[in-house]
Amino acid sequence: MTTQTTFRLPAHRRGFHVVTREVLDQLPPLPAAGLLHLFIQHTSAAITVNEAADPDVLTDFESVFNQLVPENLPFLVHTMEGPDDMPAHIKAAMIGHSITLPITAGRLNLGTWQGIYLCEFRNRASGRSLVATVYS
Repeated sequence: MTTQTTFRLPAHRRGFHVVTREVLDQLPPLPAAGLLHLFIQHTSAAITVNEAADPDVLTDFESVFNQLVPENLPFLVHTMEGPDDMPAHIKAAMIGHSITLPITAGRLNLGTWQGIYLCEFRNRASGRSLVATVYS
């Protein structure tokens, strides 16, 4: 059986945010076994899984990505929506727009320290829409 839910996360400030609980709160009860596929419907934000225990990891991710793709690069052409827009698209493409997670015993089968990240790359973003598909 397959179920699909579309929901919106509230606006988050620019940066990396652990949103595991926010995502789970939007889902129907999970099956005993299966897969959860999450897709973010935006081109300037991304979703991934990483360290969820130490908040310094979130800060370090933001610092590294800002070094890799800084704002105001002189050769960027897509600048109409502000200096953070094209770098946001590039960063989102580097991380990706979907993840697939195993479901075991009715729970996400994440590692001990893992959590779902919303990677917000815009300075003034609105809420973000996600599509959650559960395969059982």
